[in-house]
Amino acid sequence: MTATKNRVVVDPVTRIEGHLRVEAKLDSNGVIEDALSSGTMWRGIEVILKGRDPRDAWAFTERICGVCTTVHALASIRAVEDALQIRIPENANIIRNIMFLTQMVQDHVIHFYHLHALDWVDVVSALSADPKATSELAQAVSPRWPKSSPGYYADVAATLKKFVESGQLGIFANAYWGHPAYKLPPEANLMAVAHYLEALKWQKELIKIHTVFGGKNPHPNYLVGGMPCAIDLESDNAINVERLNLVREKIAEAEEIVEQLYVPDLLAIASFYGDWASIGGGLGSYMAYGDLPQKHVDDVGSFLFPRGVVLDKDLSRVHPLDPKDPGEITEQIAHSWYRYPSGKSELHPFDGHTEPNYTGPKPPYDVLDESQAYSWLKTPRWKGHAVEVGPLARMLVGYASGRAEFKEVVDAALAKLGVPATALFSTLGRTAARGLETQLCVRWLKAEYDRLIANVKAGDWNVANTERWEPATWPKDAKGFGFTEAPRGALGHWVHIADGKIANYQCVVPSTWNASPRDAQGKHGAYEAALIGTPMANPEQPVEILRTIHSFDPCLACASHVYGADGKKLAEVIVR
Repeated sequence: MTATKNRVVVDPVTRIEGHLRVEAKLDSNGVIEDALSSGTMWRGIEVILKGRDPRDAWAFTERICGVCTTVHALASIRAVEDALQIRIPENANIIRNIMFLTQMVQDHVIHFYHLHALDWVDVVSALSADPKATSELAQAVSPRWPKSSPGYYADVAATLKKFVESGQLGIFANAYWGHPAYKLPPEANLMAVAHYLEALKWQKELIKIHTVFGGKNPHPNYLVGGMPCAIDLESDNAINVERLNLVREKIAEAEEIVEQLYVPDLLAIASFYGDWASIGGGLGSYMAYGDLPQKHVDDVGSFLFPRGVVLDKDLSRVHPLDPKDPGEITEQIAHSWYRYPSGKSELHPFDGHTEPNYTGPKPPYDVLDESQAYSWLKTPRWKGHAVEVGPLARMLVGYASGRAEFKEVVDAALAKLGVPATALFSTLGRTAARGLETQLCVRWLKAEYDRLIANVKAGDWNVANTERWEPATWPKDAKGFGFTEAPRGALGHWVHIADGKIANYQCVVPSTWNASPRDAQGKHGAYEAALIGTPMANPEQPVEILRTIHSFDPCLACASHVYGADGKKLAEVIVR
């Protein structure tokens, strides 16, 4: 991090996936008046996929990211199945929903405790906490959570004290402890640190569901036409009663973590930061592709997460969305380090082009020039609108669609915090939306598991449709769109298959939407817009920037998909 007289540069932004640089311009009062977001790496997965067998695409795209370790595979196989007009069996759809929800719940809990909480929780302050008072606070916040005795918190404090006295804070090093923006009392800080450690131990358990249905995690296995996991209750080598019971146990554990730890902690911490309900709102327009089909993936009306767009904070209307329509979604490169074919300034992903063209300054450099190209991210737009994607977008689209389950959790949280619905359009609202969404996801996870069990008991063990597995059954030329709602937002894959091979492949990921540079008309991306208007107490310690950026849960590895098409290394980062 560096700071000049009126510009703060955070590079790299830590506690995220990938490489992100943020520059913020301050006015004379220390308030951010402009900002730029720069993705500083490029991989070119789309280029790598050209000429390959489309049935293998999921395995390549899944490696775009090691955090959202399943979502690219899901979007990819849906794209290929859409192109080849393949319908999957009901059990395959349910299992994919279970995989999706498992990822969503685990990712959101990790984000809150391990990537975002330290923006609000002062770890060093916890050293002065009274364990007895901390126990009383914890029991008030979450009466059913079992680990809340004074002795338990005394042990946590002793462990933390050893870290500090050794001069090696380990996972808690290099932060701005003592910053005036931290508002929690010592007891709340100690409670949060203890729960940080509890969540760290738990997170490895839930993803065992991925190993049951996908063979492993990270990067579980998928299959064009269904899922690769055979169901046979009498077999030791397939999905049997023992493995289904394990899945049930892990879902029950997740429900306990979400309802008794995550959401209570989220609301307790949020109650101290009411001013952040009016900071970080940004664009005010939101988009969701939707997901969790209860029937076939083409039956958008059956999605538990509805599809649509909310514009200009207007919750009275949800605009319809068709990602296949060439007039709706485009990617611009006016401020990106790419080159389009002559005469083209923006392209629909079906016609997308990925050709690097670095024109930025030679590293190392002090600042970027926002009037020129300044990012490895392209600039997606929906009908010309810059939109935010992610948990807040999904919750707002669900809420505006009138879905009862969305209104239930949102209205309950607003009432508990004593804030109006407008508080959702903020950094605090974005953070809260992720937790409320997790409540819905863990409930749906149990419901999807029950659907699967009902089918299995009825004798339906089918998980794959292989009728169009062989290339001889495919059309000579086909295009397909695949999607999902990744933890960070709307994820789309567009594939063009010609003569049995991939002719073109384009990914537009959540952090491309959110972290994108401004467009040709000068309109900011979501990160940039959300930072504008943020007051900073100390530019040398940019906690306020981290709070808003982390509220999006950036994944720049996805967004800037570091090797060139010729195999030569473009960048190397050495961490000592």
